Amino acid sequence: MVKYLTRDGLEKLKKELEHLKNVERKEVIKRISHAASHGDLKENAGYHAAKEDQSFIEGKIKSLTELINQAEVIEKNTDGKVQIGSTVSLESKNGKNKFQIVEPEEADIPEGKISLKSSLGQALLGKKIGDTVTFNTPNGAQEYKITDVK
Repeated sequence: MVKYLTRDGLEKLKKELEHLKNVERKEVIKRISHAASHGDLKENAGYHAAKEDQSFIEGKIKSLTELINQAEVIEKNTDGKVQIGSTVSLESKNGKNKFQIVEPEEADIPEGKISLKSSLGQALLGKKIGDTVTFNTPNGAQEYKITDVK
């Protein structure tokens, strides 16, 4: 299945993968070796913790590798409609906001990147400047007017 990512998002994932392979993996191998040098492995908590960390790191490496292999950099459209990768400026009675629509793996609310699968992301997809969208939140329905799409 293709995963549409922004160019920046794909680069960030590649850097994370390289860090896991070249730094984290090597550090956990050192920890395993050091803990194993202390003798009996059955009751060696440090060894077992390091092995669990190794398993987590290897799983993360596998999932990132699969994601990167499935990734396709999304190109911006020119028809003015909101799509994956679009940066959308919004206005509501509570003020102005700006969000970029991304795949869930790339979502980062503090950076203004929202998942296309979020209620707001779903409401925005396919809309254009001047459209009003309504979506549900835990605090009730919210309404935004789209003021810009890039």
